Amino acid sequence: MTPHISAKKEDIAKIVFMPGDPLRAKFIAENFLTEYKLINSTRNMLGYTGYYKGERVTVMGSGMGMPSIGIYSYELYKFYDVESIIRIGSCGAYRKNLSLFDTVLVESAYSESSFVKTYGFSNENTMHSDESLNKTLKVAAKRNKLELKTVKIHSSDVFYRMNSKEYVDISKKYDLSAVEMESFALFSVAKSLGKKASCLLTVSDSLVTHEVTTSLEREQAFTGMMKIALESLLIK
Repeated sequence: MTPHISAKKEDIAKIVFMPGDPLRAKFIAENFLTEYKLINSTRNMLGYTGYYKGERVTVMGSGMGMPSIGIYSYELYKFYDVESIIRIGSCGAYRKNLSLFDTVLVESAYSESSFVKTYGFSNENTMHSDESLNKTLKVAAKRNKLELKTVKIHSSDVFYRMNSKEYVDISKKYDLSAVEMESFALFSVAKSLGKKASCLLTVSDSLVTHEVTTSLEREQAFTGMMKIALESLLIK
């Protein structure tokens, strides 16, 4: 056990899916997994381990922001011997070619955050996801005839900016298609520990059209992303 995870080591699978919202983890377990059991409820960061078509998997919330996913991913990799983490989250679109409910695969995450420097690993401002995991996710999407767009994203430390138009300059300068708040930290922790990490995101709102999804939709309606992640377990 760790200060933030109450599960026993054997309770957690080698691959973990991490939505930001712990209620999305609960929804996935109840609707897609068999023989699932609650393996963590500390701080209400719900985690479940079960089976998808015979393949063992853990799905657990990460919370919002880089500090939160940094803690949970580090403990899962370091103390629970997790090999791969796939974040399954939401993002805001920076581009007109991304619509609500589109699913994207994150190739790299740019951030102005000091997370990786403070963590003591690197001075880089761009971190990449694992190519082998990405390939598997692409195959799963293709087999299930689900559209998947590969993008570069912005991982931000803040949800609200005093300069609400600053994102325009950032997105143009670094050729970024969407924004979220976790992937840069996840990729950094994985890389530092020699582990694998990838990220699937569903577009929940658009900074271009100003369309938004509801909190219930963000919890339960991102099933395309969930399906790709789960089906990737079957790719050998």
